[in-house]
Order: sequence, then C-alpha cells, then structure tokens
Amino acid sequence: MATKKAAKKSTKKAAKKSSSTRKYSPSASKEVEREMKAMKEGKLKSGRSGKKVTSRKQAIAIGLSEARKEGKKVPAKKS
Repeated sequence: MATKKAAKKSTKKAAKKSSSTRKYSPSASKEVEREMKAMKEGKLKSGRSGKKVTSRKQAIAIGLSEARKEGKKVPAKKS
C-alpha cells in the first residue's frame, strides 16, 4: 500500500512541473521595478485621485497594469 501512495504523490509533482513557460515577460518585470522605484522616491501617484501611493502591492499592481497597456506578456486580471 505504501508504494501506491508514493507513486501517486510523484505523479502529482510531475504534473505541476510541466508548466515551465514564463508567466511574466522580462520587460514586464522591468516595468514593475520602475514603478517600485518611483514609489520609494515618493513620486508614484494613483490613477484618478492622484494621491501618493504608499503600498507595495499597489505599486506592483500599477506596474502590471502599465505593462498590460503596452502589450507585454502579463496574465489577465483575475477580477
């Protein structure tokens, strides 16, 4: 019985490793990096309101959004 369980676990891991393609292009990661630098300098403003961005997550989201607008390889938004 123990060998069957071990065999099942190894097949699940092998299935997960099969997707080795990049989700984000290198140019998209540069876009996010640029937005992070702007946030740290205090120059990054949010869209409509124009308020200063202080959240790391918000800076990443802005960078990914800009990359999508430019047509770089970025997964679609989930919501």
